[in-house]
Amino acid sequence: MKKVIIITIALLAGFLSAQAQKIAYVNTAYIMQNIPEYGDAQTQLENFSVQWQEEIEEKFSEIDNLYKRYQKEAVLLPEEMKQKRENEIINKEKEVKELQKKRFGKDGDLQKKREELITPIQEKIYTAIEAIAKEENYAIILDKAGNATIIYSNPKYDISEMILDHLGYTYK
Repeated sequence: MKKVIIITIALLAGFLSAQAQKIAYVNTAYIMQNIPEYGDAQTQLENFSVQWQEEIEEKFSEIDNLYKRYQKEAVLLPEEMKQKRENEIINKEKEVKELQKKRFGKDGDLQKKREELITPIQEKIYTAIEAIAKEENYAIILDKAGNATIIYSNPKYDISEMILDHLGYTYK
């Protein structure tokens, strides 16, 4: 009988403590949209991207012109010269593809710039989330942005504006 009472009390205490845990959610996309530094960083990234894309397109255009000139002159060129020109075109094309990979690849310049500009902002947000979670005794904070699947969320548990307030930003 004592065991049953002890087990019941333990289960009840566990159930009550589980009920007392607070859960909230944030929308990091909304938070970032309301941080001016994020918009500035996005603009810088877009400028780098456009600049690098133009550089690559210009080089591909040069290769295209080389190829067209080669096609016009191929009939008159000796075999050795044809091979030399073909190799030149192929090598330039490889160089441009390498440049494209260097700029836009998985670990390319654009990704490095994104990490350089965006990561500090994200860290600032996550630090604020952590601080508010500790202040307000939240056991779990979910992110509504991105791939998180939240079927329904009551707006009263959205602490995104609290995060912006903590960071010192006004929101729209």
